[in-house]
Amino acid sequence: MLRHDEYNDVMDTKIIHHGARHGVTGSCHELVVDERNSLLIDCGLFQGAETSPDGKASAEQLEIGFPIGTIRALVATHVHIDHVGRIPYLLAAGFTGPIYCSEPSARLLPIVLADAFAIGFTRDTRLIERYLRIVESRIVALPYKTWHTVIDQPAMRCRIRLQRAGHILGSAYVECDLQNLKTGSRKRVLFSGDLGAPHAPLLPAPKPPWHADVVVLESTYGDRAHEDRRNRRQRFEAILAHALSDGGTVVIPAFSIGRTQELLYEIEDILFRKQQASSTERIWAQLRVYLDSPLAKRFTDEYRRLKPFWDAEALARVRGGRRSLAFEQLVAIDDHNEHLANVRRLAGNTEPAIVIAASGMCAGGRVVNYLKAMLGDPRNDVLLMGYQAEGTPGRAIQRFGPRGGYVELDGDRITIRAGIHTLSGYSAHADRDDLTRFVTRMRHLPEEVRLIHGDPPAREALARHLTEKTGGKVRVVV
Repeated sequence: MLRHDEYNDVMDTKIIHHGARHGVTGSCHELVVDERNSLLIDCGLFQGAETSPDGKASAEQLEIGFPIGTIRALVATHVHIDHVGRIPYLLAAGFTGPIYCSEPSARLLPIVLADAFAIGFTRDTRLIERYLRIVESRIVALPYKTWHTVIDQPAMRCRIRLQRAGHILGSAYVECDLQNLKTGSRKRVLFSGDLGAPHAPLLPAPKPPWHADVVVLESTYGDRAHEDRRNRRQRFEAILAHALSDGGTVVIPAFSIGRTQELLYEIEDILFRKQQASSTERIWAQLRVYLDSPLAKRFTDEYRRLKPFWDAEALARVRGGRRSLAFEQLVAIDDHNEHLANVRRLAGNTEPAIVIAASGMCAGGRVVNYLKAMLGDPRNDVLLMGYQAEGTPGRAIQRFGPRGGYVELDGDRITIRAGIHTLSGYSAHADRDDLTRFVTRMRHLPEEVRLIHGDPPAREALARHLTEKTGGKVRVVV
């Protein structure tokens, strides 16, 4: 196991990490092809304790603090905010190159950036539309499994190929093929982005490539194996049944893109199977599922339009007449006043309900109002299904909730009496074993694996595991 704090020389190439180097957010990596040309992989926002003690991004964490004169293009692996959230600041810094991404990401990216512009720059609709026109003119949608030349110089050529990563719709890992045209030597560098877990709803699992010389690998869950994902729907159903038995509300903080759509897909399946049973329980027939996030609704609509990119199981359900993302008991809430009224109504009655609302780490958004109103009531439950970064309210709820502790939301100290559950089987990230298999199942093992996008303990644990499973044949860099 090696340590390297800045970059690694790779046959006249360098990899410089401008984010996700010590933690799990702010992904931004520069592949230096030569002294005049480089490629940027992702340009994400820092979140949680990786920004500032209060979890809010400080100005120095938002501004682009590295030279961009040699960057010829940006490649977005997927549209989560910790991978694309600083694109507005990259444009403001003077970046004028293309933005490469998959075809689904090309549809989703403007929606994400419209929200980022509104939060970080202005709420002036005309200005946002102007920014988005600039972004949309830069986006170049690439089909999966197809090589595309991005840098073509007399001495050096760089091609990229996107492969399905199985994390969210449109997610990709990036193969970069570098060729020295003078010497004929070649090097292949792979950036994993975020890899998905097998058996994830809606999406096929990622398949490793035949080979790569250097792999820049995420390590979010590098120190653990998820719960058995094959039976997660049954565990999800059991938690919901227990939580709903006393007429409470199950609050599920979820990211607007990816996690929300997977949850709707699974909930529809639970309700469908209950309806197929001869004795449908009353609680399931009356259950309402509230999607309380305008942004999540927009993404869900786009997911439905992008059905060709769903996996075989999901498409089979569509052919069978199922409406996995638009079932009858689903209620979408858009208007803010309607949202506030729903919070008051659910907090004051015994109607069993499920609420899915952003943000996934409880660091803002409409879910905060539900939490403030419902965490103090033991009839209610909070179900955490995604990674909770250090310094976020979600991590505090996860850590202190089972002990009857408290969490601070909007400056208020809220005592936690609601039930707190964590179901890691729904993580959109590959775990330690998945990440290891991604490397070891390559036909030719890489020379080097560089671990990024993980807390220090996770990176250290994954480094040891990779070294053991490869028999020390792969140089692992933390």
